[in-house]
Amino acid sequence: MASAGIGHRVEGFHAVVAAVAAGRVSTLHVESGRMDGAGYEELTAAAAAWGAVVDVVADVRPLAETTAPQGVVADAVPIPALSLAEAEGRASPAALLVLDHLEDPRNVGAAARSCLAAGVPAIVTSTRRAAPIGATAFKAAAGALEHVAVVEVSSIAKALERLRSDGVWLVGLSGQAEQSLFGLDLLTEPVAVVVGGEGSGLTRLVAERCDVLAKLPMVGPTESLNASVATALAVYEIARVRHLV
Repeated sequence: MASAGIGHRVEGFHAVVAAVAAGRVSTLHVESGRMDGAGYEELTAAAAAWGAVVDVVADVRPLAETTAPQGVVADAVPIPALSLAEAEGRASPAALLVLDHLEDPRNVGAAARSCLAAGVPAIVTSTRRAAPIGATAFKAAAGALEHVAVVEVSSIAKALERLRSDGVWLVGLSGQAEQSLFGLDLLTEPVAVVVGGEGSGLTRLVAERCDVLAKLPMVGPTESLNASVATALAVYEIARVRHLV
């Protein structure tokens, strides 16, 4: 069954501001005690201008999915699902980030922020054994998920096969790889960088489908980097090699 889209519930000030600016918010729930705070009056006015219902309540936390919604919760029209082919077309040459079963939605949100900043316009993630792209991810993304396309697939391994058939090179991050991601010539070609899950790294099937395994070189004795940090370094290396930054 095709995904109905993402982002039907958005929480956190910056995430909600971005959703309102995108014209997606149907109902904005805002705490009365926040109305005099910096930006909140402007936010409610912008939501009303877009035709949203503004619901002023004493406390939005009973409506929230996250633990710290920052006084605002928005019900929104979901962002439509995107196909792999559409995601490939977002950049020329193609540039995608593939998340191999990340489990923490905050890391997914942080990855979206890095992608937006570095000009990598699409993320591929799994609907199985992976963090949902829900309110927590949107809050961590602080508005980036309004701009970075998300493709949800049932199998990352099969998605990689499809990308390869479309001429996209597959580069997996692995601490055991011999070559460095930095300066890798393939990053100037149509490419998908694959980042493994927290702790476990790339799954076996996904690693086998990558054309190249590359590492992020480290001087110190630490075994690995946090998934969101590794993602940020990877997408910025794409931007650097392509002279986007």
